[in-house]
Amino acid sequence: MSSQPAQALNITPNFFVKSIPGVVSSLAVRQGTGPLAKILRSNALYPVFQPIVALADASIHSHEALIRGPLNTSFHTPDFLLAAAAREQLNFEFENTCVAAALVRWGDLCESGRLFVNISAEVLVQVIKHCGSMPLIELISAFGVMPRMLVLEITEYERVADMDHLAKVVAEIRSVGVSLALDDFGDGRSSLRLWSQLKPEYVKIDKYFTKNISQHADKLKTIQALQQIAAIFDTDLVAEGIENESDMRVLRDLGISYGQGYFLGRPEVMPLANIEAKVLGLMRDRRVSVFPELRRASSAGSLSRLAVLDAPCVGLSSTNDELASLFLQHETLHAVAVVDGTRPIGIINRSQFMNEFSKLYYREVWGRKHCLVHANLAPRLIERNHNVDELIGILTSDDQRYLSDGFIVTENGRYVGLGTGEQLVRSVTETRIEVARHANPLTFLPGNIPISQHIERLLGSGTEFVACYADLNNFKPFNDQYGYWRGDEMIRLVARIISAHCDPQRDFVGHVGGDDFIILYQSDNWQAQCQEIIAEFGKLAVSLFDESARLAGGIQADDRHGVPRFFPLTTLSIGAVKISCCEFATAEQVASVAARAKHDAKTAGEGLYVRDAILVNASR
Repeated sequence: MSSQPAQALNITPNFFVKSIPGVVSSLAVRQGTGPLAKILRSNALYPVFQPIVALADASIHSHEALIRGPLNTSFHTPDFLLAAAAREQLNFEFENTCVAAALVRWGDLCESGRLFVNISAEVLVQVIKHCGSMPLIELISAFGVMPRMLVLEITEYERVADMDHLAKVVAEIRSVGVSLALDDFGDGRSSLRLWSQLKPEYVKIDKYFTKNISQHADKLKTIQALQQIAAIFDTDLVAEGIENESDMRVLRDLGISYGQGYFLGRPEVMPLANIEAKVLGLMRDRRVSVFPELRRASSAGSLSRLAVLDAPCVGLSSTNDELASLFLQHETLHAVAVVDGTRPIGIINRSQFMNEFSKLYYREVWGRKHCLVHANLAPRLIERNHNVDELIGILTSDDQRYLSDGFIVTENGRYVGLGTGEQLVRSVTETRIEVARHANPLTFLPGNIPISQHIERLLGSGTEFVACYADLNNFKPFNDQYGYWRGDEMIRLVARIISAHCDPQRDFVGHVGGDDFIILYQSDNWQAQCQEIIAEFGKLAVSLFDESARLAGGIQADDRHGVPRFFPLTTLSIGAVKISCCEFATAEQVASVAARAKHDAKTAGEGLYVRDAILVNASR
């Protein structure tokens, strides 16, 4: 296959430019002394074509035309060509020549698929301004390219000062059948407003967000957000920069429409008819990817469930008599905020104040004096959009007044109400539990919600998998004997061993809670992996026991009924069930049969126990 068919294109310098009268003179090219001007005069530019692949069925949807310069020179790559165009002030001539080269070559090849052609927003606006859309379409058709199969990929749209005018230009082009794509969305130059105004048929996601997406949960979350925007504007997303199988699987399973990158096909002189058989097989493999999860359980998060007491307040001039009257009117009020206008400056505890107020002669002596003397002038202020970290500080503070007084709730610094210590403890606990459902705070492994979501994806894919439930034997007496710190260390040991033995791209590891773990296997060697996990844990867990326990082979401790007995060293049991999508419909059913398999494994003793899914279903 030839790698430089430039002479076969028979394109005169700036053919596309000269075909549009009045756009620009080609004098700069004819008389230019720079290397790019010489390349343009010698007709040495030529296009290569990179496939854009439909990720759902691995078919080739279209090709993007990319320009190349003379082989074995620094000007072979687009970066050098673009830099030279800027130096020689030939940006307009260079870009138009590139467009012409792509269109002429595509027409000569008589290709029937869609063609993506790069054009800057500035050049597109100028072309339409000087010749209108119909002459442009006639010119494109003369090249042998059908307008409805052409996709103009808009680049450098950050330079356009008048977005409204660009939107009108795009509408004019779209009216004659040409489609539109936005290039490199998310690279820092892109604009949501532009997406909203132009409503392109395609948006190409910048490769920063797709590269190594299988290892970065934040990138995955960003693309999921882009998918929501794309659904609003009825836009297909194209993931650029796909360079390995893992990233391809994640993007496919996310439901991204199209992909582009070296893994799917490199730029070639001749358009690719089919992707390579090896890549095709990988794309059609229906085993689902393991989405990366945020490994650390974030303590931050809005506590919207926290009720705010719409409590009355007192001002700087309020007296003790007035405050006492307020407390008597509101018998359940635990405290009152002191405000300067709308700004809270202190809080007065009901019990402490009423104890003082009820003393002999207090009313006569202090009743008409300012109540500010009873205020805690360092109250805890929490904005309505607070997070857990702010409230945790109250619970861990050495100043226990914060628990008895509660805290003052503000909005933009203005007083809105009070919160109680009881509400605080309940809300923090509920939020921590909710966070743990997403990521276990001890091991940072996915919690119950991601586990259920992955099971549902597995069932939806139609692929067979193995659900394993791992649990420790004799963990409670170990934890009772040595305390929570060493117990947590043993649980973290289980997490490390399981994660190390599983394929992170195929096998999902989740932490249900306590010493219970879920493994969802797609690897063929899952049984060998389970046996290795059990053996390695048995070898390493011994070091967590005291020497006397290691020599005795166990510990003396009370059982669940308070009866002293001997417990062997802690071991690991794994119950396994082979799952077929035709037998199970929900994640709850899978979790239920896996839990029964775990029970069977613990009953049988340490080791791996494989339960027949048919028998499990028959027993339901």
